[in-house]
Amino acid sequence: MCKLNSTFTTCRFISVALIALISAILLVACNTQPDDTTTSVNVTIIADGRQSQITVLSGSSVQNALEKANIQLNPLDKVEPPTFTAIENSIQIKVTRVTEEFILEEKVIPFERQTVRNEALPAGQTMLIQPGVNGIQQITYRIVRENGIEVSRSVFKVSTLTESNPEIVMVGVQTPFTAIPIPGKLAYLTAGNAWIMENTTGERHPLVTTGDLDGRVFSLSDKGEWLLFTRKAKEDEADNLINTLWMINTSKPDADPVYLRVQNIVHFADWVPGLGLTISYSTVEPRPTAPGWQANNDLYIMTINENGGILKKEKILEENSGGIYGWWGTNFSWSPNGQQLAYARPDSVGIVDTEKGLMLPLLDIVPLQTRSDWAWVPGLGWNSDSNLLYTVNHVSASNLTSVEESPDFDLCVILLQDQQVINIVRQTGMFAYPSPAITRFNKYFPVAFLVANFPEQSENSRYRLAIMDRDGSNRKIIFPEEGSAGLNPQKVVWGPQRNPEETQWIALMYSGNLWLVNPYSTQAQQITGDGSIIRIDWK
Repeated sequence: MCKLNSTFTTCRFISVALIALISAILLVACNTQPDDTTTSVNVTIIADGRQSQITVLSGSSVQNALEKANIQLNPLDKVEPPTFTAIENSIQIKVTRVTEEFILEEKVIPFERQTVRNEALPAGQTMLIQPGVNGIQQITYRIVRENGIEVSRSVFKVSTLTESNPEIVMVGVQTPFTAIPIPGKLAYLTAGNAWIMENTTGERHPLVTTGDLDGRVFSLSDKGEWLLFTRKAKEDEADNLINTLWMINTSKPDADPVYLRVQNIVHFADWVPGLGLTISYSTVEPRPTAPGWQANNDLYIMTINENGGILKKEKILEENSGGIYGWWGTNFSWSPNGQQLAYARPDSVGIVDTEKGLMLPLLDIVPLQTRSDWAWVPGLGWNSDSNLLYTVNHVSASNLTSVEESPDFDLCVILLQDQQVINIVRQTGMFAYPSPAITRFNKYFPVAFLVANFPEQSENSRYRLAIMDRDGSNRKIIFPEEGSAGLNPQKVVWGPQRNPEETQWIALMYSGNLWLVNPYSTQAQQITGDGSIIRIDWK
C-alpha cells in the first residue's frame, strides 16, 4: 500500500504542476495580445498638395507610414522627419517633392584686341593684320525645384564650342632709326608674331601673325627660304601639350604656316644643313610640376615636303636619362657642313654618332647645383670649318668645398681632330654663348661671346658683347658702351657676307629691340623700337 500511495502522490503532484504551468503560459499569452485602442497612433501626411490621415502601430517608422499611405518617394525627395524615425506619438509627416533640370545656354566670348607697334608704317597709320572672331561658350545650368518652386540655379558645366581669335591691329609709330642695307633675310619674333626684313632694315613684312609663337624654336633654313618655329598650345590643350612645330615659306607672299605634326619641343629643333627640307628635333613629356616637362633626351631626323608630308623619319637617339639633371634636357647643334652633330647637357659636351645612335663625350662637366627647378646647359658654337667647337666649362673655385656650387665658368674650345680641350677665356659667366662667324671671306676667324658684368654672380648678371680671334687673342668688348645697362643672356647672330667688301654685322637684342653691331668698327645701330623682340635669326 505504501508503494501505491507513493506513486499516486507523485503523479498527482506532476499533474498539478502541469496545470499550473499551462495556466501561466495562457495568462502571459493573454497579456501580450495587442490592444488597438492603446498602441495605435494617428499620422497626418502632407504630400503632393494633399493632406491625409492614417493610423499606424506605435513604433512603426516614417517609411512604414508612407508605404501604408501608398506614397512613393523619388531619389531627391525630402521627408520631415526622416524616414528612419520611429513613430511613438501622433505626428505630421511632410513630403517635399524635389526635381532637377539641366538647361543649356550659349554665351558669346568677345575677342580681344591686340595692338602691335611697327616702325615700318607711318606714324598713326593702322593696318588690320587679323580680324577678330568671337568665340562661343556653352554653359550647363542645374535648376533645383521643391514642390514645383525653383530654389537654386547653379553652373554645372562650362565648355568652349568655338575659340575666340584676337583682333590684331598694327599701328605705325614714328621711328628715328635710319634704314641700312642688309644681305639675306633677317627674321625676328615680336609680340608672338614672326616678321622678316629683306634688302634694308626698313623693308619689313609679317610672316605669321597668330600671336602664339612661343620662341622656343625660331630658325631659318640654309638660304632663308623657310622659317621653323613653335606655337604654344591652346588653353584647353595645355594638360598634355606644350607646343607644336611649324614651318612657313618666307619667299611666297601670303604663305600659310605648315604643321609638321611634331609636339612638345622645348630645347631643340633645327634644319639639317645641306639637306633641304630636313629637320632634327628632341622632345619632352609634359608634367604638372616644375619646370613643366620631363626631357626624353631623344633625337629624330625627319625629311618633309613643302606641304608638311613626312617623306622619311628616323630615330637617332632613344629616350634616355640624359645623365645628371637629365630631367631638364639636352641641346644639340649641327656643324656648318652638316656632317657632325654636337650635344650639350648638364654634365658633358660631345658628339653624336648619328649612324650608331651613340653620344661620345669630349668634355666632362661638373654639373652646376642650382638648387632650383632648372639646370644649366652650356652653349655651343661651331667655326666655319666645322673642326672647332666652342663651349663653356664649369670649373672649380678654390674657396668652395662643393665643386658643384662653384661660380666660375671659362670659355673653352674643343679641337675635334685631337679631341683636346683648351680653356681660352676665364671667368666669362655661365651664359657666354660663343658664336663664331660663319663666312668664307674673313682674313681671320672672329668669335663673338658674352662676358658677365659680375662673373661670380653670372646667373643674375647682365652681360656685354665681346669679340676675339679663334685662339682667344685680341679680345675686346664691343657693346654696349661703358656705363650702359648690359645685355640679357642670348646667343648673338652673325649676318651673312656675300663678298669680302660687305660688312658682316652681328644682330642682337638689347632692351627688347633689334640692334646691329659692326664687330670691327664697333658701330652700333638700333633697328626697332617696340621693345618686344625675343628671338632673331639671319641667313
